[in-house]
Amino acid sequence: MSKELQEIVERAVAQALKRQLPKLQAELVECVLADLPAPPAAAAEGVAASPMSSGLVQAIAGIHAGSTQKEILKGLLDASTSCASRVALFVVKGGAASGWQARGLGEDDLIKDFPLDMTTGPASHAYQNRVATPANIAEMDRRFVKQFGGPANEQIVILPLVLKDKVAALLYADGGAENLLDAGSIEVLVMATSAWLEVAALRKQAQQREAVETMPSIERPPMPAPVQTVSSFPDPFAAHTPKHISKAPEPEPAAEVVEVAASAASASAAAAPAADPFAGLAAEDADTHRKAQRFARLLVDEIKLYNQAKVNEGRRNKDLYDRLKEDIDKSRATFQKRYGSTVAASGDYFQKEVVRSLAEDDLSVLGANFKK
Repeated sequence: MSKELQEIVERAVAQALKRQLPKLQAELVECVLADLPAPPAAAAEGVAASPMSSGLVQAIAGIHAGSTQKEILKGLLDASTSCASRVALFVVKGGAASGWQARGLGEDDLIKDFPLDMTTGPASHAYQNRVATPANIAEMDRRFVKQFGGPANEQIVILPLVLKDKVAALLYADGGAENLLDAGSIEVLVMATSAWLEVAALRKQAQQREAVETMPSIERPPMPAPVQTVSSFPDPFAAHTPKHISKAPEPEPAAEVVEVAASAASASAAAAPAADPFAGLAAEDADTHRKAQRFARLLVDEIKLYNQAKVNEGRRNKDLYDRLKEDIDKSRATFQKRYGSTVAASGDYFQKEVVRSLAEDDLSVLGANFKK
């Protein structure tokens, strides 16, 4: 590709992003909420499974009101207080989790710099498996419990904030003295936050490209390769420097959050058309395929959320499908009802997601009764 042609393509991408970003917020809400099934009635004891409500939509809107990564993450904490009495966000860096901010933990500033144990318990499980992990407070880091206490009903949940398949932070939540804990709704908020962080990175990238394009031609620098650096984005944790992590030569604790979001932005905005499996389809058909993929992912994530013990046992004993047959078949029927008669039916996305996420790409753990 010639330099002139590359500049034309990059200019077109920047202009397209500028036009489409105002619509993207509404589309994200639709994709996360409209496609999300109601949580099963048999939720874990002490963890509510409320249906989607206008309150949840407003909470997501509050997250999407943030324009910087720091504002978005603060929005997540504020929104989570409608679903849990106590929440805390831990930044994950190099396999270590460090407290950033909290709500409802008494002296919330005490969470800053708190080193959360990532070697065992629900924090380790949420980080290693990238899934929301309900647990009992007795399984939590003892130092954390000693410092901040626990909820009246002893039920907690830890959720990973995943960006580009990488855990950038962990969100702790419990019901406090009021036993207010809606794990399903908090998971939706975390997913909405992850999506909006990537949007923020896209917006920043578009603004930077536009600034370059509007410079006088005599002063215009060479067009850089479409790779976003960490330093180009505001650091949401810039004021937070954990004492237990060496400062030099390591980047700031939020570097992984920013780096992953930047990578997602670059991949989405600058990748060649061949990188998009639906690039050759009509826009409406491509959109249907993408929504089907997201819906399949949400269905399988829900199965994992409410059946974590069965998932672990099924993987160990290689009979995962037998243990989760009712949930898998019910979710498959839900998927087929929505997308079985659309162009996305050929993608077999639910089946693929079961193998990818539940079985971790190992068909043998599903057992002989699983239909290939």
